[in-house]
Amino acid sequence: MSELLFELPLRSAENAPHSHALVHRDKFVDYASLAQSVRDFSAAATRRLGLGKLERIAVYLPKVPETVIAMFGAAHAGCVFVPVNPLLKPAQVGHILRDCNVRALVTSAERASTLAEELQSCIDLRHVVLTTSDGPSLPAAHYATHRWRELTASPDHAKPHRVIDTDMVSIFYTSGSTGKPKGVVLSHRNMVTGAHSVAGYLGNAPEDRLLAVLPFSFDYGFSQLSTAFHVGASVTLMDYLLPRDILKALAHGRITGLAGVPPLWAQLADLRWPEAAGGHLRYITNSGGAMPGSTLQKLRDALPRTQVFLMYGLTEAFRSTFLPPSEIDKRPGSMGRAIPNAEIRVVRPDGSVCAPGEPGELVHRGSLVSLGYWNDPAKTAERFKPCPGQDPGLVLTELAVWSGDTVKADKDGFLYFIGRRDEMIKTSGYRVSPGEVEEVVFATGLVADAAAIGVPHPTLGQAIVLVAAPADGHSADDAPLLDALRKELPAFMVPAQISWRKSLPRNPNGKYDRAGLAAEMKSLFTVEG
Repeated sequence: MSELLFELPLRSAENAPHSHALVHRDKFVDYASLAQSVRDFSAAATRRLGLGKLERIAVYLPKVPETVIAMFGAAHAGCVFVPVNPLLKPAQVGHILRDCNVRALVTSAERASTLAEELQSCIDLRHVVLTTSDGPSLPAAHYATHRWRELTASPDHAKPHRVIDTDMVSIFYTSGSTGKPKGVVLSHRNMVTGAHSVAGYLGNAPEDRLLAVLPFSFDYGFSQLSTAFHVGASVTLMDYLLPRDILKALAHGRITGLAGVPPLWAQLADLRWPEAAGGHLRYITNSGGAMPGSTLQKLRDALPRTQVFLMYGLTEAFRSTFLPPSEIDKRPGSMGRAIPNAEIRVVRPDGSVCAPGEPGELVHRGSLVSLGYWNDPAKTAERFKPCPGQDPGLVLTELAVWSGDTVKADKDGFLYFIGRRDEMIKTSGYRVSPGEVEEVVFATGLVADAAAIGVPHPTLGQAIVLVAAPADGHSADDAPLLDALRKELPAFMVPAQISWRKSLPRNPNGKYDRAGLAAEMKSLFTVEG
């Protein structure tokens, strides 16, 4: 078993150097070339950039080969990579760079120019690596600017920093229940264990060709790389514009595996699938929320020879459960049982195990449990707590992830989702903090009061509805507010609807009555029964 994340593609290069590792716009990168590029970037990071052990390297790019090389090259160097969602706007990117003290940023010249103002306040930043050879130049600043080609060309092959499997290798940012996104710290062991586990139950093999359509800043999206590299399969990199583009890519690339989230599957299910699109598709997977039953049935009708794996995961623990395709008809609505090398418990508030059918909190234990939240001991203590039922003879306390999700288990241990305990909104496969949306809303100056609420939606999982009261001198007008929000928020965080009020209801503590608003609007969108 590989112990370090970067060993996955390097070992596949030893076994099959000429096999395709990456496909991008009909250009192929074989494993030998990928391994060499990873080593070259690693050497450049340690020798030319002088980055120390476990220093952070952020990658803010679409899905291109340089994205993959930078992430695995950072890991090889003994540094920590921070994948940044390419959909995020400058203020959100700036928060991430400052929050985890990023030392180097890999991005394109065009993206860097949009970040120029934010980068001035990233005081720990020392290097910006531009992957494109042309584009706007950056103003003089406290960081040096490098071009990818020059940086990685014929580098001195410096010895990378020594790391072990329990060292951190990446920080994935995910929305918290309030405020700004928080960084989930993952170790080599977390990510390699996840690759072995998922590749095992999906039956991945060197012959597989995976289509990566989800962002690599999403652990579910990144796992398309790690599971493929573990077995020597190939990954086609794609940033699609329309769902139909995915069907074309499936046919053109003879794709065998596709991962998606419920909103994407809902769009794909309504399309006419030509035989060529699904002809080679061995399996599809779903995570990031429950797939509606009608969507599932449409996909199974369109893809009768394709296996469907329904999964549930936490960024804090990578992946927790999966439902084998053979169980879909037997256990409708189930999110499955624990994946290999994980244990899932359903517990009461005191940590005792619930009886079959009794609702309780999902707790995940095992080597997939991450290293907590970056530089946030309070939030880490809320979510990472002692594992329930630990033998008192064990002196050291094992920590588990307490998910905040309420589930129940049947007599055979198959789990069923009931609801969330916190106020997080799960939309389009993303976890969105109400506070993060509200902060941008208030900054417009157009509202006096505002609360972002998650409302059940048939394709998005939840839609974001903004309940707002206009500020003095402003009218209850959707257009100017939405125009302002679209400039500052990625599309998946822009409210689907605004409900204007004279004032917002509050609870006895003076806080917004979010529960009451959610109950009031739960039928706002049509949801299947």
